[in-house]
Amino acid sequence: MTHVTAAEARRRLGHPVVDADGHFIELMPLVDDEVLTYLEESGGPELRDRYRERAVWNLDTVQFQDDRRHPDVVDNWRAMPSWWGNPVADARERATAHLPRLLYDRLDDLGVDLMLAYPSWTLGFLMDSDATLRAPACRAVNRYTARLFAPYADRLRGVALIPMETPREAVAEIDHAVGELGHTLVLLAGFATRPVGASGSRLDVFGIDSAFDYDPVWAACVRNRVAPVFHSSVQYTHPARSISNYVFNHIGGIAHAHEALCKALFMGGVYGRFPELRFGYLEGGVMWGASLLADMVGHWEKRGGHAIDSLDPSRLDVAAVMALLQAHGTDDMVANADRIAQYLARMHRSHTVCRPIHRHSPSVIVHNLDIDRAGLGPCEANAPLIIDADAPLTDPVALERFEPIARRGPQKIERLRRVQHGQFARRHGLDSPKALRMPAFKNGLRILAAKRLDHGRMILRYA
Repeated sequence: MTHVTAAEARRRLGHPVVDADGHFIELMPLVDDEVLTYLEESGGPELRDRYRERAVWNLDTVQFQDDRRHPDVVDNWRAMPSWWGNPVADARERATAHLPRLLYDRLDDLGVDLMLAYPSWTLGFLMDSDATLRAPACRAVNRYTARLFAPYADRLRGVALIPMETPREAVAEIDHAVGELGHTLVLLAGFATRPVGASGSRLDVFGIDSAFDYDPVWAACVRNRVAPVFHSSVQYTHPARSISNYVFNHIGGIAHAHEALCKALFMGGVYGRFPELRFGYLEGGVMWGASLLADMVGHWEKRGGHAIDSLDPSRLDVAAVMALLQAHGTDDMVANADRIAQYLARMHRSHTVCRPIHRHSPSVIVHNLDIDRAGLGPCEANAPLIIDADAPLTDPVALERFEPIARRGPQKIERLRRVQHGQFARRHGLDSPKALRMPAFKNGLRILAAKRLDHGRMILRYA
């Protein structure tokens, strides 16, 4: 088999390639400097020292408690973290992950026209339970990232971290990151941890049974023209987590977090209330999305508004059941027929429909499975590149050419997309309708545009 380099593969494609889930590895001493400086500016020496004293900010998982039977590990059932997860065999590859300038210079070799670059270590800041540090630390990182990637914005874009413990802090960070720092991409925490009872906890996934109404967050994304994108994992919070095996925790960790969040947003009607938004679920593959879709359709067929009456307990004909019991029951069933009849009648005499807590869901009964408006779209199918023919068919591609498209209204975007697909189709001998149906051409620009470019059915975007 002939080896084809990434650059050669890109050249053969004839259209731009967008890496919609690129990552860089922060140099934490410099990030710490930025965070300490910002905390002192915003909260004085006390807030700065609070950050400095906390060991939790040692996010480099090369270091961790190696005795997995240590009381601190066992008593808190601390999940085994990732370890030895960064490239070390090739110094140039490792440096590329740290240095935006080197990454920028190598994009052509990597076959990438535009990379959306997400942080790595500082993702942990989103999950910090200290309310006095969480939002300021994220804001400091966002300031650092905006400055770090500013010289390379034509082909590299940094991403702002948005904590989601409360809608107020999320809206404030979205407005600041976009309005003050110039970010065009945001990464939202995929859940918030809430206390339950004296020592328990649960994950709040915002859509249903939430402690807050998160609609202001989605409205802020619409107002700022950014797509809410998620990259969280339950590998450290799952009830079945392992204290000794990282691979056990990592497999399915991101997919499980995405499934819970996506399901909650759908059940809570968020997709329906904000149809103009494009929600991005990074990593975790796409099988969770396919399974979730199948499960939702199956449950709707059985429990949707058109079918739920067939399960109404009051409709059971107890007398008919008892007649069949007399004919086909065992001796002990017939001997206890009166007790069984009373049991069935009591079970089905007075039931009320459970009403959900969520303020946006007036009834638990779903009368219309509106999958047309849900807008599911995992942005990465465990593949590093997203091919996007919605972008101008020019080479090289500069982000300035993406930006005007991303800022246009959905009707203009749709017309432009059709024209560009027609160009691509003619160039490659395809009929235009077929090119328009190619799902891999839509993800990258959608994240930049924060808009759905069509109103087709809820489908998975395989890349």
